Amino acid sequence: MNTACHSKLLMILLLLAPSCAPTSHIRQLREGQVTAQLSLSEERELPTLDIGAPVHRDTLVVEDPEGREVIIMKAVKDENGEMVAHETLDAAKVTARFRNVAERGGSVDLRFQILVPEKMQDSDWQLCFYPDLFVLEDSIRLEPVLITGSGYRKAQLKGYEQYRRFLASIAADSLHFVDHRQLENFLRRNIPSIYQFRTDSSYVSDEVFTSAFGITEQRALEHYTNGLRVRLNRRKVERKDEVFRQYVKAPIVTEGLRLDTVIQNIGGDIAYEYVQNIRVRPKMRKASVVLGGEVLQDGQVIYRVPASEPLTFYISSLSSLTDNRVRYKTKVISRAVQANTACYIEFEQGKADIREKQGNNPAEMGRIKENLVSLVEDKVFDLDSIVITASCSPEGSWESNRKLSVLRSQSVSKHYQSFLKRREDSLRRSQGVILSMDDSYRTDARAPIRFLPHYDAENWSMLDALVEKDSTLREADKAQYNELKSISNLDEREKRMQGLPSYRYLRENLYPRLRTVRFDFHLHRKGMVKDTIHTTEVDSTYLEGVSALKEREYERALSLLRDYRDYNTAIAYVSLDYNASAMDILKDLDKTPQVLYMMALLYARKGDDQNAVQSYLNACHQDRSYVFRGNLDPEINVLIQRYGLNQEKEEINY
Repeated sequence: MNTACHSKLLMILLLLAPSCAPTSHIRQLREGQVTAQLSLSEERELPTLDIGAPVHRDTLVVEDPEGREVIIMKAVKDENGEMVAHETLDAAKVTARFRNVAERGGSVDLRFQILVPEKMQDSDWQLCFYPDLFVLEDSIRLEPVLITGSGYRKAQLKGYEQYRRFLASIAADSLHFVDHRQLENFLRRNIPSIYQFRTDSSYVSDEVFTSAFGITEQRALEHYTNGLRVRLNRRKVERKDEVFRQYVKAPIVTEGLRLDTVIQNIGGDIAYEYVQNIRVRPKMRKASVVLGGEVLQDGQVIYRVPASEPLTFYISSLSSLTDNRVRYKTKVISRAVQANTACYIEFEQGKADIREKQGNNPAEMGRIKENLVSLVEDKVFDLDSIVITASCSPEGSWESNRKLSVLRSQSVSKHYQSFLKRREDSLRRSQGVILSMDDSYRTDARAPIRFLPHYDAENWSMLDALVEKDSTLREADKAQYNELKSISNLDEREKRMQGLPSYRYLRENLYPRLRTVRFDFHLHRKGMVKDTIHTTEVDSTYLEGVSALKEREYERALSLLRDYRDYNTAIAYVSLDYNASAMDILKDLDKTPQVLYMMALLYARKGDDQNAVQSYLNACHQDRSYVFRGNLDPEINVLIQRYGLNQEKEEINY
């Protein structure tokens, strides 16, 4: 082998040598299927920053069911598995987050650890981990976690520095490409009189420059501008994105990340505490997290991390403690009911005959017919009688208006009585019934509907209301009208009104609206004899509130249940973290196991271990199911763990 060949071979070996170690490392990952793991946070109490919580000792004095005092101390297991009392001083309120997570205010915190083994770490690598959340039928990718080796980050920064130098080489000012020396020589040799502008700082317009040189400033600049350098500079601008990708193979991501940390010293496993808050949806009982990821070198994926085993969180919701008993309310039902309506039937001046096609009568009178038919065919009520009251406007004498209103109410009564008679006869003929001459009006087998004409000679009360609400009348007009209201003689009052400036407006616009016919329908419930009966029915509002509570729609549930102030109302308050309002309700209720358990939870949130443990033990004494329920609620479970409650070897069995 000659010297040249030996040198080439040595160069190849030197180039290949640095890549041997990383390649071997990657092979170890692939062959061993190395992966990161998800782990629950240790089952330990995690201190919060509630500095204002009262200092308390982990020794409690509670009462057993017989009223005897029992001392409970914080307990731990010794090497033999026995529970041993252990007393410490604790100056901060503590909470626990385990596999069972508590819902608070419609959301839960999922707390887990991402464990990265030492084998997966390399200075030249970046580890990207993607937690995927699975809820019901949906999957959501959570914010990724990046763990970057110092060598990888150094390469990233080097690429950014190279790109920065490239940007610095791009000229922003076109004068940068002008050959100033050649331009000055041209002026000095050919136009010395103009060369004096070189040291003159005064402003020279383009017109002056043109008259002095015979060419424009733009033409002169173009002549002494290096076109090649301009084109090369323009090409650099066009290639900025391409050069960025060339130099920065692995951009530094700053948005949408949970963590991006740089590891200086490789060695030892890494554990990252990840906390994700999620809203709780209806029918959501659990949530699972699966971890995936990839290993990058120089911005390229060199290894895909196998998916981890799923980590499941079971959501403890207070909605499961809802009292599902149906609530009833008493309803008083009256035999007799009344309905009314009014219509505006137009009559000719001073007459009582009905003209169905006059003015707006077709629409108004048709509406009354529809009401009558609806009431006659009603399946719940029978129509007994109809009181028809006709009213007139004040012009003319009160006595003449009284007579006219009587005639009009009688005319309307006969008209609609005849309408119902014709309708009944038509129905009976359609059923094959032969009518006799002496058939009196009836509806089925019921008593005939009575039409009772009444009158209201002049509708002054309605006129008062119309004047008060009218937006056209001036305040002075209304004041003048109100002054006349004290005149008890209605004919005299109307006569005095004729002298008002607003009288014409009143007569043309408001008087026609006083000519009304009012219908008062009197009905009774079919088959009902007593005047009133009392019955119970399901309270639909309360039922809807309980349903919203179970569906975890807490705001809506509270809006429906607030006025009831019962156990379910308290649950709605607790679920929204309105703890004081919940306790205000619970303290006045009978101390059932449900109530005691909720009070224990509220005391625990307040940091009052004494009352929390006492309430919980009392609930367990009345209903043993709460022994197991306490393990599902982390806020109660922390008390169980702290004081060793519900152990099989306890001397006092609750």
